[in-house]
Amino acid sequence: MFQIRDQNKRSSSFRTGWTEKLIFTFASIEEAVALLKWKTTFKNQNNSLFASWTPGSNACGDWYGVICFNGRVNRLNITNASVIGTLYDFPFSSLPFLEYFELSMNNFSGIIPLEIGNLTNLVYLDLSINQISGTIPTQIGSLAKLQTLHIFNNHLNGSIPEEIGYLRSLTDLVLGTNFLSGSIPASLGNLTNLSYLYLFDNQLSGSIPEEIGYLRSLTELVLGTNSLNGSIPSSLRNLNNLSLLYLFDNHLSGSIPEEISYLRSLTKLSLGTNSLNGSIPASLGNLTNLSFLYLNDNHLSGSIPQEIGNLRSLTDLALSTNSLNGSIPASLGNLNGLYRLSLYVNNLSGPIPRELGNLNGLHRLSLYANNLSGPLPSELGNLKNLVTMFLSVNQFIGSIPASFGNLRNLQHLYLQSNNLTAKIPSSLCNLISLEVLYLGRNNLRGEIPQCLVNINGLKVLKIAYNNLSEEIPSSICDLTSLRILDLGKNNLKGAIPQCFGNMGSHLEVLDIHQNNLSGTLPTTFTVGSVLKTFDLHGNKLEGKIPRSLSNCQELQVLDLGDNHLNDTFPMWLETLPKLQVLILRSNKLHGAIRTSSDENMLPELRIIDFSYNALTGNLSTSLFQNLKAMRTIDQTMKVPTYLGIFGERDYNDSVTVSTKGLELKLDRISTVYTSIDLSSNKFEGHIPIIMGDLIALRVLNLSHNGLQGHIPPSLGSLSVVESLDLSFNQLSGEIPQQLAALTSLAFLNLSHNHLQGCIPQGRQFATFENNSYEGNDGLRGFPVSKGCGSIWTPETNYTDYALEDQEIIYEFLKEFWKAALIGYGSGLCIGLSIVYFMISTGNLKWLERIIEELEHKIIMRRRKKQQSQRHYRRRTNRI
Repeated sequence: MFQIRDQNKRSSSFRTGWTEKLIFTFASIEEAVALLKWKTTFKNQNNSLFASWTPGSNACGDWYGVICFNGRVNRLNITNASVIGTLYDFPFSSLPFLEYFELSMNNFSGIIPLEIGNLTNLVYLDLSINQISGTIPTQIGSLAKLQTLHIFNNHLNGSIPEEIGYLRSLTDLVLGTNFLSGSIPASLGNLTNLSYLYLFDNQLSGSIPEEIGYLRSLTELVLGTNSLNGSIPSSLRNLNNLSLLYLFDNHLSGSIPEEISYLRSLTKLSLGTNSLNGSIPASLGNLTNLSFLYLNDNHLSGSIPQEIGNLRSLTDLALSTNSLNGSIPASLGNLNGLYRLSLYVNNLSGPIPRELGNLNGLHRLSLYANNLSGPLPSELGNLKNLVTMFLSVNQFIGSIPASFGNLRNLQHLYLQSNNLTAKIPSSLCNLISLEVLYLGRNNLRGEIPQCLVNINGLKVLKIAYNNLSEEIPSSICDLTSLRILDLGKNNLKGAIPQCFGNMGSHLEVLDIHQNNLSGTLPTTFTVGSVLKTFDLHGNKLEGKIPRSLSNCQELQVLDLGDNHLNDTFPMWLETLPKLQVLILRSNKLHGAIRTSSDENMLPELRIIDFSYNALTGNLSTSLFQNLKAMRTIDQTMKVPTYLGIFGERDYNDSVTVSTKGLELKLDRISTVYTSIDLSSNKFEGHIPIIMGDLIALRVLNLSHNGLQGHIPPSLGSLSVVESLDLSFNQLSGEIPQQLAALTSLAFLNLSHNHLQGCIPQGRQFATFENNSYEGNDGLRGFPVSKGCGSIWTPETNYTDYALEDQEIIYEFLKEFWKAALIGYGSGLCIGLSIVYFMISTGNLKWLERIIEELEHKIIMRRRKKQQSQRHYRRRTNRI
């Protein structure tokens, strides 16, 4: 009878009865009691899987996950049992015969206790896919019989203990997906029975130890996604049994060692996303069992070896994002089993070899962003299993082969940014599986094929920046899956099909900017529309802005600029809660801007451009009160974000803005870019003081209006403003000194107003030239004149003459005002009228001449006085 230690202070009578019941089912009562005690620490006591763990039951036969040998617990397997607990109270000392300990895929947290070293008979330990933290205890080196050690996908930190090198029986070591740091211990070279070494997805650094080459039993070595550096050790040539070598996503440098070609058992080789340089060894063509070859995202140069064509077992070849040059070897056409071919972002040139048409099993062909040229080979139409074809950003010429219509499984076709000509072949309408069609930035001409309506699943159609003409076929409205329609920058003519307004349930982007479209805008936008971008700028559209656009509550970008729209300001646009860009420039808008005072109106608006219209009245204070997105600066944003729809089916919103005196095309719109352009209208009144609250504003253009009054000092709060244009108005008064604090200001135009006084000095104002101030005759100081703030700048400290200088100034002012008040015989009213007229018209040249004469008198008085003093001193010295 084993004495049971009652740590829960239970009654002795209960303990005795329990012991009598268990004595017949367990040779060791201590093991059962210890496991039951550990179970009481689980946070989810109602776990149904452990309902069998009860006193008095047959633990060896009835308990979930418990397997015994000779009456002692030999295996504990509670994998994927939804346990929430720790190992703090696990009975390591009470289970001396435990060989298999499997706790993976649960919610165990806390550390691995040092007592793990007591399980000296352990053969298999799997704690993977839990929340275990802390370091790997060195005591794990005591488990001399251990063959499998899996602790991957936890929160372990610290270094890999050297003591793991004592586990000479180990065949599987998997510590991936943790936060382990430090170097890979050289002691792992002692594990000569090791078959699998997985240390991926950690923070390991240092070089790969040469001792790894001692592991001649190794079949899989995975060290990817760490911070390992140095070169790939040549000692790896000894790993004759290696079938999988993954060193991707590290900082490895140097060349690819020829010794890798000795690994004839290798089936998967991934060295991608490192800093490897040099050429691709032709000897890799000896690895005839290779199915995966990933050398992407390195600094490899030279040509692609013809010998790669010997790898007949290859299914994945990724050489992308390097500096490879030369042509694509025709020998790649021998890789009949190839599933993916990725050669994008290199410097490859020449034509696509026709032999690629032999790759019957190819699903993904990625050749974009190279210098490939010549016509597209019609043989590519033989790739009937092809799902994705990326041929964009090259220099292909000629027409799109009609044979592409044979690619019935094709879902994504990217041909943009080439020099393709001729018409869009109607055979593309046979691509019934097509979802994405990119043909933009070519020289395609002719019409948009009517038959595109046959492609029911088409989601993205981008044919912008071509020479397409004719009218837009109304059949496009029948593409009920279409999300993005981009036909911008063509020569399309005629009216916009009214049915486009009915596509709101699925269409997110409608971009037909810079064409020759005429007529009116669609008026049938319905409630529930998902439209986010509506860009029709640069056409010849007339009429009014349809009020049904207020149904497009998801709208973010509305650009109707550079048309002939004739309407009053559409105040109902303020009901669009997500609108960020509103461009109505260069139309025939008229009347005043009227908005409500509702603070929830236009909260996201960041870019406003109403320039070159005929808008009148005062600038609406309520408009600027509502612009919440311009009133705060996001200090947390570390990575730039842009408007648009991104991913595989991407669309970048773009806009043309007037900034720093130039027209600037923004191919992408940053979410932190803010701009207000109300220039070239007929606005009157004062600049609202509240504009100083728009502290996120980067561009402000109020030029070419009739604005009056002073420049509000509150504009000095626009701390990130880069361009400020208030030119060609009726502004008066001085330039606020507060503007000198605008350290981001790169462009300033205050010309052609009635400003006067001293120009602020310092910081950015020291960089502005005369043209920033011309047409303001009352301004003084750098750069328009010398000095400001006093009539003359003293060169010496002759304080003895200050009183005399003051007397001259006093006499001048007395005579000046005498003339003004008396009018020299013209009367008081006439005299004041003359002075007022001269000042109000800005014609102060008369005053400049008088000041110059005054300064001349003062200087001559000083010189005369100095000469008298010198003459007096000489006479005194002689005496």
